[in-house]
Amino acid sequence: MKKKVIFEGSAIAIITPFTEDLKKIDFDTFEKIINDQIDNGTDAIVVCGTTGEGSTLSHAEHTDAIKFCVDVVNKRVPVIAGTGSNDTFYAVELSNEAEKFGVDGLLMVTPYYNKTSQSGLIEHYNYIADRVSAPIILYNVPGRTGMSIKPETYVELAKHERIVATKEACGDISLIQQTAALCGDSLTIYSGNDDQILPIMALGGKGVISVLSHVAPRVAHDIARKYLDGDVIGSRDLQLEYLDLCNALFCDVNPIPVKEAMNMCGWNVGRCRMPLGQMNDATKAVLYNALAKHGLAK
Repeated sequence: MKKKVIFEGSAIAIITPFTEDLKKIDFDTFEKIINDQIDNGTDAIVVCGTTGEGSTLSHAEHTDAIKFCVDVVNKRVPVIAGTGSNDTFYAVELSNEAEKFGVDGLLMVTPYYNKTSQSGLIEHYNYIADRVSAPIILYNVPGRTGMSIKPETYVELAKHERIVATKEACGDISLIQQTAALCGDSLTIYSGNDDQILPIMALGGKGVISVLSHVAPRVAHDIARKYLDGDVIGSRDLQLEYLDLCNALFCDVNPIPVKEAMNMCGWNVGRCRMPLGQMNDATKAVLYNALAKHGLAK
């Protein structure tokens, strides 16, 4: 079953900037980041995901951030809302609210902490998909959740008309290859890791949901776009040129380094909410040197 592709290219897994006391979202800065991303070629915005610290947002903050993002974007690019939860009923509730604001898709992380079996995953996702109208991008990030979607499970999930894609951050190219072989056009695959944009696109992937895009939006866009346009060598060269920066942005727990990187690049996005702490001097140096090498640090 061939399905509509929500976006091709690079989507930013956008941060949520906070005020200095960390108690409120800094919507003025948020708006500037959104507009800067669109002006620099970003193909879609993913709001309230892992990098957006969705797990430390209150329900009101979560829905306010989604509505604000949809309003600022104003249909210039697709907006995908992170509405996944380890509580199936709450995922439906949050998704239905996001749909009222006009999102173009829903990003659904696998259940975390309580986890589940593969059959439980199928029941969980189908239950949600039956009760929403927007297309769903699954999100497989076992390093965060303690569980992974198996290729055979993807086959079953992809039978649902509203489950259209996955953000794959398992890091295992062999497993992603099996998923691509089994699912074909019934499931779009996006890289969830900036260091694997080209390898996953070589398997038929349509782009990336990116952290790199925060500091190098045009680069993330071009790695994906060049591949889509047939310039495989150009895509490869950019992927390899910025590999050090992709790695530096994960030298501490995401999104700690990317917020620090944005501050190093001249933004004022503050720090992450606790329990995420601050970087030590050694990791800050690694990050700053990678940014400076590419002419990005101020």
